[in-house]
Amino acid sequence: MINSKVEAEKRIEKLREVINHHRYLYHVKNISEISEEALDSLKDELKKIEEKYPNLVTPDSPSQRVAGKVLDNFKKIKHKVLQWSFDDAFNLEDLENWEKRNKNFLAKKIKEKKEIEYLCELKIDGLKIILEYQKGILVKAATRGDGKIGEDVTENIKTIQSIPLKINQEIDVIVEGEVYISKKNFNRLNREQKKDKKELYANPRNLAAGTLRQLDSKIVAKRKLDVWIYDLAQKPEKIKIKNQKEELEFLEELGFKVNQERFLAKNLKEAWKFYQSLIKKKDKFDYWIDGVVVKMNDSKLQDILGYTGKSPRWGIALKFPAEQKTTILKDIHLQIGRTGVITPVAILDPVDVAGTTVSRASLHNEDEIKRLDVRIGDTVIIEKAGDIIPKVVKVLIEFREKNTNPFKFPKIVPGCGGNGEIEKIPGQVAYRCKDKNSHELLQRKLSYFVSKKAFDISGFGGKIMEKFIDLNLISEPADIFTLEFGDISELEGFGEKSANNLLKEISEKKIISLERFVIALGIDEVGEETAILLAQEFNNISNLRKARKEDLEVIDGIGCIVAEKIVEFFKDEYNKKTVDDLLLVVKVLEFKKEKTNSIFEDKKVVLTGSLESYSRDEAKEIIRRKGGKIVSTISKNVDYLLAGEKEGSKLEKAKGLGVKIIGEEFLEK
Repeated sequence: MINSKVEAEKRIEKLREVINHHRYLYHVKNISEISEEALDSLKDELKKIEEKYPNLVTPDSPSQRVAGKVLDNFKKIKHKVLQWSFDDAFNLEDLENWEKRNKNFLAKKIKEKKEIEYLCELKIDGLKIILEYQKGILVKAATRGDGKIGEDVTENIKTIQSIPLKINQEIDVIVEGEVYISKKNFNRLNREQKKDKKELYANPRNLAAGTLRQLDSKIVAKRKLDVWIYDLAQKPEKIKIKNQKEELEFLEELGFKVNQERFLAKNLKEAWKFYQSLIKKKDKFDYWIDGVVVKMNDSKLQDILGYTGKSPRWGIALKFPAEQKTTILKDIHLQIGRTGVITPVAILDPVDVAGTTVSRASLHNEDEIKRLDVRIGDTVIIEKAGDIIPKVVKVLIEFREKNTNPFKFPKIVPGCGGNGEIEKIPGQVAYRCKDKNSHELLQRKLSYFVSKKAFDISGFGGKIMEKFIDLNLISEPADIFTLEFGDISELEGFGEKSANNLLKEISEKKIISLERFVIALGIDEVGEETAILLAQEFNNISNLRKARKEDLEVIDGIGCIVAEKIVEFFKDEYNKKTVDDLLLVVKVLEFKKEKTNSIFEDKKVVLTGSLESYSRDEAKEIIRRKGGKIVSTISKNVDYLLAGEKEGSKLEKAKGLGVKIIGEEFLEK
């Protein structure tokens, strides 16, 4: 019986200590010293005392593992530590080339040559999470997002029992890990879905990601997510850690759940053996893994190697081999893209491949269908590697029924608008809709326009966009930004609050970066990477609209076909009007390069030959980051030729034109 605040404070302190002890044993160490019912009883006692003495509630109390808070939305968080992702390797040659580049890089920095140790860790198939602790207390949890900005999922993270609300030292740290769902819980949830006659969850990673983005933390708690912590992204300077192995051990000391299936390899050969051993036993774990992350163990070497524009040099994700399964191809559907291009898709008998239930696979184009000689009803082999879209790789002809016919592209495809006619694109193997301005294509274009990579305007789901089009409220992209409250509030499914929310969202997205604007235009063959290249090269939309084919072709990564598509797009009268109308209602920011004082600042650079310490992509990324522009052909307008070994004809041409020739050592200046 608690009779005073002093007694309550004493009892609360002891309850928290005991509850956290058993939480750690059960959820981190997989040990049970008391029953789950007994632990629940202690939690209930703590909750009741805290309700009586609310002033005694602290952020790290076990009672703050909220399972009932409903959020309006997720706030955006700017990461204090820029988030990276590892480059991929798929075989021993990839791994050896990675080590060779690193050794060449290190040879220029340090004299000492010794065998490099590697720490090998499981690559968990889950969702990256970033946790921030201040004075030992969890204050923020965020998703990776685009690497710079993530979403605040703190309330949902608190429902994961293996994540401590308070760590074992009162220090400021940022740690990173992988949120996942166990096979046991995934199967349990699917049994519940089946019982309720609902669609089964196909992919554990997507389920974990979707769960973490639930606005109701009760749903998150019910699904019982888990976590592995693997990286100490930021720590106090006084804490000295010599290597990756010590870092993981320190994370364990702090009270985090760290995967024990790791191996310290004396050299790359041992790392490869560990990887091969995991291929044989990967399915025995109660969670999905899709490879091994190989990291240089020595922290000093990690610091020297540093990062490229998108990934650490000192680590690489060694993916498991592609998984193949056989299944029946039931049909071939013709899918219409946002630009009207037709893509054939194989409709399959559902089959589990690499932890994912697959029912569709890409057939690419008519030539691929002819090459495979794939027919409806065939038994086929499909392949999936990592996150790559499944594809049909072979037809087992011996299972084919007699009198089956080869697949032929029809002349009419429903959904192409008008009479549904399609035509072959001149000079290509692909087909497209003849009517480029049909109702169906308009909906696809506008949905793409508001999508996450483009204007990122939430609230325009497929059916809602269709409704706006059907009512003639939107007939071109600019119309989105002229919508009024009265246009929306009276529509079915909308009210005052939802109409205002949508208008607020639209208003906030009226200022956009050049690269996102280019993506939103939906130019054929122009995706995210190409849009960035165009923004870097032309700086503003006015310059891009005036670009000639020859200006575009010399940009490394563009090529003549893409250049032609871009010029065609901006010459088209309908597209001209679309862009003009948009520029009246939105502001497109100029692409701003950071001043680097680098020799590459505002210079055009051609690369040739193989480099010792960098891959070609790494070198390009460094040059772009330092303000340079990559072009593919030598001309008198080029400032530098960066030459490696086996440099080829470009070297002689550069000498003849007086272009300055430099080596890869300039990448570090």
